[in-house]
Amino acid sequence: MKKKICFIVNPISGVGKQKLVEELTSKHLDLSIFDYKIIYTNAPKHATQIAKQAAIDNYNIVVAVGGDGSVNEVAKGLIGTETAMALLPTGSGNGLARHLYIPLDLVKAIDVINKGNKTTIDTINFNDETFVNIAGIGFDAHIGWEFAKYGKRGFSSYIKLVLRELSSYKAENYDLIIDEDTYPLNSFLISFANGSQWGNNAYIAPSADITDGLMDIAILDTINWFNAIPIGYKLFNKKLHCSKYLQIIKAKEVLVKQTGTIAHIDGEPIEVGNTILIKVNPLSLKVVIP
Repeated sequence: MKKKICFIVNPISGVGKQKLVEELTSKHLDLSIFDYKIIYTNAPKHATQIAKQAAIDNYNIVVAVGGDGSVNEVAKGLIGTETAMALLPTGSGNGLARHLYIPLDLVKAIDVINKGNKTTIDTINFNDETFVNIAGIGFDAHIGWEFAKYGKRGFSSYIKLVLRELSSYKAENYDLIIDEDTYPLNSFLISFANGSQWGNNAYIAPSADITDGLMDIAILDTINWFNAIPIGYKLFNKKLHCSKYLQIIKAKEVLVKQTGTIAHIDGEPIEVGNTILIKVNPLSLKVVIP
């Protein structure tokens, strides 16, 4: 009996590669192994509904075709099920795909699916939300909100926003409560990392292990025009953990108190209020990997 596989496509993700999926799937998916269908999303959270139903219908694999936001939505529908998530990365950053060494070349990514190697990874609860790669507060959350309304996707747009906002953004006060210890902080940004990078090989938590039952809490002090270049260099060379400006704390659970009310989960902006409970859900999602 053939395995059942469902491709969930975000038609507006990233830089347009998703338009190739129908053609590439018909040519390169191993049809001796799989019966497949392709479904296009038409609204926010639609991918989660589709993925949930696919798991109920005993699909073996659900493929997230899009960027980290699309991956997040698909993952939410599959957590705790026997259905595995695969990735065809067509987004702007593709942070989780890069962390898992999924090829950005879609033909090669389809070949990963054909081979069918699987592992199980952690997911992380973020109040009532869930993320699979990275969530954050502070500057990266601010940029996430600006990026969502910028109108033009892609890495260059993201960099333009960072440069535009860098000089005016100020560090904020936070309290992190971990194992009954309180860490009062004045920080530029705090990332809660399951995977190692935001995307585009920008490694905010280079040593993060997506299967260890822990998150890496990456706390970055103020960035300014004097230290931005060395921080940026280390960020893209997997050396940021060596910087005096970055502190990393590993934890299973953290309670965050902030003066702001915004965050991002897997790059998607959300409003969260002043208190956030973040907790690792160990080995809760099956994924297809090389």
